[in-house]
Amino acid sequence: MRKTDRKQHWEDIYRTKRPDEVSWFQPVPATSLDFLNFFNIPTTARIIDIGGGDSFFVDCLLDAGYHDITVVDISEAALIRAQQRLGNRAARVKWIVEDIATFAPTGKFDFWHDRAAFHFLTGESEIEAYINTVRRCIPEGGFLVIGAFSEKGPKKCSGLEISQYSEDSMSSRFGKYFEKIKCVTANHKTPFDTVQNFIFCGFRRLQTILQDE
Repeated sequence: MRKTDRKQHWEDIYRTKRPDEVSWFQPVPATSLDFLNFFNIPTTARIIDIGGGDSFFVDCLLDAGYHDITVVDISEAALIRAQQRLGNRAARVKWIVEDIATFAPTGKFDFWHDRAAFHFLTGESEIEAYINTVRRCIPEGGFLVIGAFSEKGPKKCSGLEISQYSEDSMSSRFGKYFEKIKCVTANHKTPFDTVQNFIFCGFRRLQTILQDE
């Protein structure tokens, strides 16, 4: 799918559906919060939520006292909904409208979180570009948490093809630059009473060497 078509696809969804009318709706992002606590991420950490949309992860981060938060999503409508929900607190978050397939941040992040965005990348060039962005933007000792549909999960989401992952395939993708710390599977119950199986993997950035850059 072309970048312009992909953006329009997501804008249409967020402009026409309520939060509880999409399969990824999650009132409490329990697995994501478990990784945040497992890695003991300090409130001073630079955190980025990739494909965050109007999810409640940012609410939980603010509630916990985090104050350097960036949320990225291809849909401006999704981010506007999150900002409206947060009210005055939205000013404490950096909001970026960008396609993750071409997202090229200039800053560094101590905790990179991605629930259900990475698996929408199906072309090898886009996947490699994403991995290269991650390894450039996470400093040595920083953390990466990726949640994607597992091999027992759906093969499509919102009518789009996705890439399924296992612990081995996820580790293979990121293992050159990251040490795998922990992987878990999680069943997400959608608002439609269906179940989607996810694989979540948490990694620590390995020591940066000259050839990485």
